[in-house]
Amino acid sequence: MEHRITVLMTGFVTHDVKRFIVKKPNTFSFTPGQGVELVIDQEEWREEEGRPFTPTGLVSDKVLEFTIKRYADHKGVTDRLHSLKAGDTLLMSNPFGTISYKGPGVFIGAGAGITPFLAIFRQLAVQRSIAQQALIFSNKTPADVICEKELRFYFGSRGHFICTRESGPGYESGRINRDYLEKRLSDTSQYAYVCGPDKFVEDVTAIVKELGFKAEAVVFEE
Repeated sequence: MEHRITVLMTGFVTHDVKRFIVKKPNTFSFTPGQGVELVIDQEEWREEEGRPFTPTGLVSDKVLEFTIKRYADHKGVTDRLHSLKAGDTLLMSNPFGTISYKGPGVFIGAGAGITPFLAIFRQLAVQRSIAQQALIFSNKTPADVICEKELRFYFGSRGHFICTRESGPGYESGRINRDYLEKRLSDTSQYAYVCGPDKFVEDVTAIVKELGFKAEAVVFEE
């Protein structure tokens, strides 16, 4: 790993998602949407393979932010990450990845798959270009929606929040499938950005291409 970074603070975003603010190496930069690999800098964890996570703050920030969901049933890296406190250290790779902003479009995410988009949204907000975008975001329940207030502020009526298990006022019920996307995606000349679990990405990228999006206009982690 190219960098050792120090945790400055942590805080909950949802019941099982935490925001980590870490010291930013002087030589480090990234393109919004790119990820890095992180390794917990503790003896019993240093031999673990790096796990991919996405910086979610602005490139210009003096610190790095990560927004990380805990998968407690795995008893693995994310579970351990959530126990870290200020002063603990991580090992970090240089940035990589194929998700980046190409132009106006619709962002389609599921669960923690929203995280590569957060840095993009925040940069677009600074540039006052967020009004040209739309969001379709699927979660199990309203309690699982990451950065919901911020996303609703950015997107207003162009933001669609879907719950697959338990819904409520302000949320749609169901799943992001062909029928749903066919109703929502009227402009196939724009970009489609897709991120989420592997099967979700596979299914949604196939659907948007079938609906008329050009292959080169579908952006996802390859």
